[in-house]
This record gives sequence, C-alpha cells and structure tokens, in this order.
Amino acid sequence: MHEPVKEGDCSGCHKQTNPLHPLKGAKSFAMTAQGAALCYQCHDAFGKKKVLHPPVKDGECAYCHKPHGGVGPFLLEGGDDQTALCMGCHDAAPFKQKVKHGPVAVGACTKCHNPHESNEKALLRGPVWESCLKCHADFLKSLKGAAFIHPPVKDGPCTSCHNPHGSAVPQLLKKKMPDVCLECHPGLAKKLTAKVPHKPLQDEGGCGNCHSTHFSKSKGLLAGEEKDVCLGCHDTDKLGKPPLRNIKKEIEGKKFLHGPIEMGECKACHSPHGSDYFRLLNKSYPADLYAPYKEGLYDLCLECHEKNLLKFAETTIYTNFRNGKRNLHFVHVVDKRKGRTCRVCHEAHASSGEKLISKEGVQFGEWKIPLNFKITPTGGSCAPGCHRAFKYDRDKPETYGAETK
Repeated sequence: MHEPVKEGDCSGCHKQTNPLHPLKGAKSFAMTAQGAALCYQCHDAFGKKKVLHPPVKDGECAYCHKPHGGVGPFLLEGGDDQTALCMGCHDAAPFKQKVKHGPVAVGACTKCHNPHESNEKALLRGPVWESCLKCHADFLKSLKGAAFIHPPVKDGPCTSCHNPHGSAVPQLLKKKMPDVCLECHPGLAKKLTAKVPHKPLQDEGGCGNCHSTHFSKSKGLLAGEEKDVCLGCHDTDKLGKPPLRNIKKEIEGKKFLHGPIEMGECKACHSPHGSDYFRLLNKSYPADLYAPYKEGLYDLCLECHEKNLLKFAETTIYTNFRNGKRNLHFVHVVDKRKGRTCRVCHEAHASSGEKLISKEGVQFGEWKIPLNFKITPTGGSCAPGCHRAFKYDRDKPETYGAETK
C-alpha cells in the first residue's frame, strides 16, 4: 500500500472541494498538485541526470505506479516480473527471441536499467562494460590474466557484438558467426567463399571453434597454442569423408619435424579460414602424386626452400641432392612424363628420417613404397621400390649408363 493510504491520510494528496462527499455524478475532491509535482511533495524530484524515462519527463508517475497500492514493491502492478509493465509501452518483439538474456527471461528489466533517470544511454545503471560485469564477475577474473584481448572487449561496449535483450542465435550475438565477425574483419570474406572452406567455420560454433572470442593467452585470440588448436581436431582417423590423415599420430615421436611444425605454426603452410588450393594450402602445390614441374605449380614449397631448386638440370649451389653437378631434384620432379611431387620422398609434417625422408615409404595405392635412403657426408643412396639402387656423390660423381639420363 502507498504509505499515506496505509496511514489513512488521504488529505496528503487530495483536497476537498465540496463539503458534501461523495457527490453523485460529480467530484468533491481535487489533487493537491498536478503530475509529478504531487509525488515530489514527499519524494525526491527527478530531472538532474542526462536521460529521463519519458513518463518521468512528462510527470506521469501513475503510468507505472499505482497511486494507492500495487501487488509488487514500489506500487508496481507486475510484481518481480516487470515484463508486462514494460511491454505496455516498449516493442515486445526484441524480447521474444529464441535466445534471451537472463534478466529479460525473468522480467528483471530494472536489474540493468534505471526506471527513472540515468547519465547513460538507454537508462543503464552504469556504462555498458560495468553493467555487464556486475553479473559476469567470472569473466572479469579471467580477463585480468589474459595476454591478448579482443579490441571490442578492450575498447568498445559488449553491445558491439551482443544484443543485450535477445537474439535468434547463440550467445546473444547480433548475427550468427562468421557474419558478426566479418563486420570488423571484412578481409576474411573472400577466404570464407574460397574453393576449399575450413569446415569448423561452417559449423554452429563458427569462428569460436578455434578462437576465444573475448580474450586469450595465445596470439590471434586462439583458444590455445596454434598447433594444439589444430591437433585438437586433426587427432583422429575419422575426421571428414573420406577421412583426413591423423596428423597428431603422424608427428608423434618423430625425430625430425618440418620447420613450421617445430615452431608450432600450421598457418605457415595452411590457410586456417579457407583457400583456393588443395588441403587449405596457402599457395599452389599439386594434389596428384605425379605433377611435372612448371612455373608456379610448386610455389608453396619454393616460398621457403631454394626458389631455383627445380630450374636447372645442373647446379653446384642450389641443392646438395646432386651427383656431381647433376641436379637430382630436377631429375625427379621436372620429368615431363612422370614428374614426382615432393611427397613421393618427403613427409610434409614429420619423419623418422633425415631431410624428412619417409622411412615408412610413400602411400602408393595399397602399398607403401620403401625408399631405403641412406645419407653420407658427400651424398647418399637409395634403393626404392620405384627403381633399382643408385648412389650419388657431389664430389666424386657416380657413373651410370644411359638409363639414368
């Protein structure tokens, strides 16, 4: 009950205008003041802050409060659930979304908003950041120990990405991933429409499958160290149709790691968002086992390895894999009839053999071709399943017949 009503003091708000009361068909009492001035006779006046709730600005306290008594605190009609009261004026559509903010779901509008006045937009009880962290205290605790913070979290309001009332997508995002991310990262749009998409981006979690969207201890806001994030999925024989290789199993226990793998940088060779090349590679590399060298075809490998490796039949400087001056990389890869790709001899990720030479052999249909490679201070030898045994020496070239030319 309103306190004056509870105490039976009607004259605090009403004054008698006719000695006869009640009068049939007429009024015998008037208000002691009009609008908000009536309430301000007892209550502190509003209007000292930047933003006023329209009913307060118009002096219409009775729009929300019952002047004699209400079923809930503060003479409100709706009790603890303020949904019906607030939706009497506000558009209800944003509050009927599939995913609702907790306070919205239970009608606790005044948990975030001041119903009378505020110095913040939308009558918030404080700046957006502070308003959110009053409840999300666990978030603040983790944030303090983060090495990398997403700029919208560090510099902007949470509402840059989230709708504070409701959304059609999880986490109250304004748009589904990756669309919400592309508003700030438009350069990634081309990657996402590439010929070979990275499948996690097409799943419900979108960017959040690999990235921690608010803060992280790792570069690029990754959910962990780069290699660990990648191997979090590429650690099984059942990923994809047909199944992709189990990279974690391939590199486990291997003595020799490809440089980027050793540094934990999968993105040195693979584009994590999407690519126009086979296996999400950053640059061109043949998808087939046999692919004679031509300009541009082996750009992925030659970006780091000697760029002239496959250009000259004879050399003394561009490779150590040579018999005298004879460039044996050229012999294997440039062959117009059956040029062999790098993976016929080398493992792309890790190997138990030097120079990433495959000790187990390359997969050739149902057979793994053994290489039997041995290295010496000035050369080496191999006796693979694809040709007879040969030796090579940079200082004292081995001599063979026409079959090797």
